[in-house]
Amino acid sequence: KWLDERCRQVVEFKRSVCKEGETLVMINQKGIDPLSLDIFAKEGMLCLRRAKRRNMERLTLACGGSPIHSVEDLDPEQLGYAGKVREVTLGEDKFTFVEDCKHPKSCTLLLRGPNGFTIAQIKDAVRDGLRAVKNALEDGAILPGAGAFELAASMHLKDVTKKATKGKAKLGVEAFAEALLVIPKTLAENSGLDVQECMLALSDERESTGMAIGLNCQSGEPMLPAEEGVWDNVRVKRQSLYLSTVLANQLLLVDEVMRAGKQMGKPSDANPMDLNA
Repeated sequence: KWLDERCRQVVEFKRSVCKEGETLVMINQKGIDPLSLDIFAKEGMLCLRRAKRRNMERLTLACGGSPIHSVEDLDPEQLGYAGKVREVTLGEDKFTFVEDCKHPKSCTLLLRGPNGFTIAQIKDAVRDGLRAVKNALEDGAILPGAGAFELAASMHLKDVTKKATKGKAKLGVEAFAEALLVIPKTLAENSGLDVQECMLALSDERESTGMAIGLNCQSGEPMLPAEEGVWDNVRVKRQSLYLSTVLANQLLLVDEVMRAGKQMGKPSDANPMDLNA
């Protein structure tokens, strides 16, 4: 009797809030007994049980409304809205699609492929693309890709910074400038192109135009990444520059520690630079 009364309250609530052509969908994190499911099915209601918590949170964002923990709390203001709710069987799995949501602030991407390896590749590509867009929105800026940033930074270090630097620091500037060219060189090598010819062509085009020049991996010719839609995230370049300096310093520190360890216990008149002594 207690169970029938609760079911009756839900059915009456559905009749009071649903207009013609509408119905009520109930999604529950816990179970629903078969008797209640039969009562709701006769009333034309769709009931989904044992839904995951994260899916419930996404449904709230997408459809609006808020979770209801008791039949006594039933209120039309707490209901969400979706234009269509349907169940589809794909392979051996069943999926419930909630479409035409009122507040589409959350969504789910269903990836399909012939095998698990293909699906994993598609999943990684989608995740990388979404994160790149997220980073661009948070940074509020983007940089030309295809090695354009590294080429421009390297030439600036050689043409401007190196000339303004004196002493042994010039060697560090030159080494850093050469290290930046690893990116366009790697692009050319992975594309099966002649690395030296590509780098010479990029340098000549950059010097003659002064624009952000990148490498076209298909033809091997210089191009304007901004016109081709090839972009990089600002935070990726910033982090690479920061980490390269930090890692270089750490490697040099390791060398110093190893050298100091080998010098321990040696006579004071030994050459400190002779590692083989």
